[in-house]
Amino acid sequence: MGKTYYKGKNRNYRLFAKFLSIGVVVLGILLFSYTFFPLISWQIYFAPVFASQKIQAPIPNGNVINSSNIGDLISMAASSVGADYTNAYNWYPGLGHKNNVVANYTISIPKLNIQNAVVTNENSDLTKHLVQFNADSVPPKEGNSIIFGHSTLPQLFDPKNYKTIFATVYKLTTGDEIIVESNNIKYNYKVENITVVEPTDTSVLAQNYSDSFITIITCTPPGTTWKRLVVKARLEKI
Repeated sequence: MGKTYYKGKNRNYRLFAKFLSIGVVVLGILLFSYTFFPLISWQIYFAPVFASQKIQAPIPNGNVINSSNIGDLISMAASSVGADYTNAYNWYPGLGHKNNVVANYTISIPKLNIQNAVVTNENSDLTKHLVQFNADSVPPKEGNSIIFGHSTLPQLFDPKNYKTIFATVYKLTTGDEIIVESNNIKYNYKVENITVVEPTDTSVLAQNYSDSFITIITCTPPGTTWKRLVVKARLEKI
């Protein structure tokens, strides 16, 4: 009886080890897919959208996934892991953080079904609101109001969730409307420029007092932190 019992225990152990191995393999596949799905989806879905708008894509049209560049793309994915990008102060860590004015207003983007999203500079938590970075002016005053917002995979987009709110910003085109509401007055801004830049490119943060501008900045391709999608809009004159 004791010998039979021992064999039964050994069989159960081998069965457990087998299922554990299968589980580890499946988990590895899921983690790999989660990491590289944004890159693959960019190639399939998003690059053509940007190409049609004549925007510089984060992965240029000529650099499709192939044996010669897959190593570089893997390195890009690895380098984006670690920093907490829900903290707006981590986006440009070398610049410091100084607000000369207090920002408290809302923006709506009808095309994306975003309504009355709060913009503030009271803190840097992008999970609770949008953040105006280093505010020197606020809409509708002259100047460039730079607004940071979090993005993720487009299939997770929820216009009421600040963790996903800018996941579909890539759908905007020149001429689209962004509505700013400040002190119960609404101001219409029209998108006039869309670019994709390196995350170290601080030129997009430059001030411009020739008119009233808002500049939306989020990560792209959606679900990564590899590049920055920059949407600039100008106050529409009445």
